[in-house]
Amino acid sequence: MPTKTLQIPTTDGQADAFAAFPDRGERHPGVLMYADGFGIRPVLREMARELAGHGYYVLVPNLFYRHGPAPVIELPEHIGEEVRPAFMAQLMPLIEAHTAERVLSDADAYLRFLTTQPEVAAGPVAVTGYCIGGLLAMRTAAAHPDQVAALAAFHGPVGADGPDALAEITAQVHFGHAESDLTPEALGELNRALDAAKVDYTSEIYPGTVHGFTMSDTDAFDPAGLQRHWDRLVPLLDRTLANS
Repeated sequence: MPTKTLQIPTTDGQADAFAAFPDRGERHPGVLMYADGFGIRPVLREMARELAGHGYYVLVPNLFYRHGPAPVIELPEHIGEEVRPAFMAQLMPLIEAHTAERVLSDADAYLRFLTTQPEVAAGPVAVTGYCIGGLLAMRTAAAHPDQVAALAAFHGPVGADGPDALAEITAQVHFGHAESDLTPEALGELNRALDAAKVDYTSEIYPGTVHGFTMSDTDAFDPAGLQRHWDRLVPLLDRTLANS
């Protein structure tokens, strides 16, 4: 599986990024993958490669490039619960500095870059994200309804911008929520807002999961939750991007 380390021109400099794509000398539909708050690291590269193996060009930008290249903070091979609070304390100022204006400016740059890569097919793209990256994926889809045909977010605060933001989404959507992040009542409220916005979606709580369940380098990892994520994500992309 070919991979590249890339530099994406943005209004604020150069965002380093990782890309994975099939080695078949063809052009493939593009997927913009937003990492969780811990950023680009081996587990994200592995997930990008796995998704690329299904026939997609997957671009993973360093969300916090304004603060330096990835890894912006040094992480252990395994992020256990005993060390997680200390790392989150380092990351929260970066997350808080990543304003909605920066998110949308970067999204413009990321999509412009993705769609002009020689390995990327013409046509719509998908955005997917994890944790805070799920919110960024949602904002990207809402801001680019003519480009983004599929949106997936996992254990992400996708309702943070309120119901009005959902009304801008034209993509087909899947939201996979951690059981520890969302009560059934809150899920019902979110899904009613999606219905009101006439979004074509699935939105469900993954049984027995806690926040971060897709990430195999954390104590939150749930193998069944990760498999369920693939079982939802790949068919969504195949449905929406297959003709690209």
